[in-house]
Amino acid sequence: MGPSTRDYLVVTASYWGFTLVDGALRMLVLLHFFKLGYSPFVLAFLFLLYEFAGIVANLAGGWLATRFGIPRMLVAGQTLQIAGLLMLSALDPSWTATASVAWVVAAQGIAGLAKDFTKTASKSAIKATAGEGSGRLFKWVAWFTGSKNAMKGLGFFAGGLLLDFVGFRAALWLMAALLGVILLAGLTLLPRELGKAKPSKTMRELFAKSAGVNLLAAARVFMFGARDVWFVVGLPVFLYAAGWRFVEVGAFLAAWTIAYGGLQAIAPALVPRSVDGLSREVPGARVWAGILLAVPLAIAIVMHSQFGMRVDLVVVVGLAIFALPFAVNSSLHSYLILAYAGSEKAAEDVGFYYAANACGRLGGTLLSGLLYQWGGMTACLAGSAVMLLACWIITFLLPGSVGKPGNKGRLNLFLKF
Repeated sequence: MGPSTRDYLVVTASYWGFTLVDGALRMLVLLHFFKLGYSPFVLAFLFLLYEFAGIVANLAGGWLATRFGIPRMLVAGQTLQIAGLLMLSALDPSWTATASVAWVVAAQGIAGLAKDFTKTASKSAIKATAGEGSGRLFKWVAWFTGSKNAMKGLGFFAGGLLLDFVGFRAALWLMAALLGVILLAGLTLLPRELGKAKPSKTMRELFAKSAGVNLLAAARVFMFGARDVWFVVGLPVFLYAAGWRFVEVGAFLAAWTIAYGGLQAIAPALVPRSVDGLSREVPGARVWAGILLAVPLAIAIVMHSQFGMRVDLVVVVGLAIFALPFAVNSSLHSYLILAYAGSEKAAEDVGFYYAANACGRLGGTLLSGLLYQWGGMTACLAGSAVMLLACWIITFLLPGSVGKPGNKGRLNLFLKF
């Protein structure tokens, strides 16, 4: 096993552990506070600073990973997550609802910084270790992304399980201890100079991305907003209102995320490949984006048909189908950002891209609570379809070859956020 493969495996294993904890944390917070009687909008509000912090963390994390190296950013992310978990564990049941919400939002903001510092560093490590050649890069990206999401699904299940068996506070302590072990292992095994390069000196240089990076960032905003608009609040509350128990809701979310991760890992087998790494992959992204758009539209139509089917089963089956095109699109985008990224400052390009990802999650999270409270699951699906239409349109603007880093993209809007 070569050093690059070894480093890739160490980073992947480290991120698995982090993602397991992150998924468990989301389920712990959602179920614990839903059980306490919080409304769908307030539940969405609990995650807003978490998602907003991700925008800042991705932009800053890419620059910091380039300046100080990927291992240091992994340590920073894991340390912040431990701090956020310990802060949540200090929540006092005797506090007022306002004080409790403010405390949880602040702790979730720390967790949001932690997650995206860690994700930006981890994804950048793939570019640093994969070497040249789109074939190896696509396979490594797909496996990393797919296995990460499978671990997130296990985290959803673990969160519900821990809440039932050990309680909210003890679960947080156990998760913090696990992250402490992962942090020490990364410090011991990874070379300190991994991913280190000369960072951008000015904000203008930091945001001067290529057309491919800018457009892909725009598509990512709408694609992940389209998922979270039903996934974060709408779906769990909808299933619970339909008579599902907490453990059944958690199990379905876990199963969906694990299956989605598995599909991401096999995405390279479902996408036509090209020697240059773009000429067939970009048209493939357009096809799969169109397929993805059709799914929420079909679910909404069947829900309102007169076939007499249970609407909760219609939604569950429909969203199970949604997993395949979403997984392929996600893997394609994760590959394309590394294909478009400049090799010298890949961490900065990846950070910019995942800041857009966080923008989509932020909008999707807020809309998930608002739309469900306004019009139920149908409104969430309609919002998802509108976002996916925008994503599909943007894929037709993606360049089929890599331009020089720093060229202005056609979508200058993303130079401003």
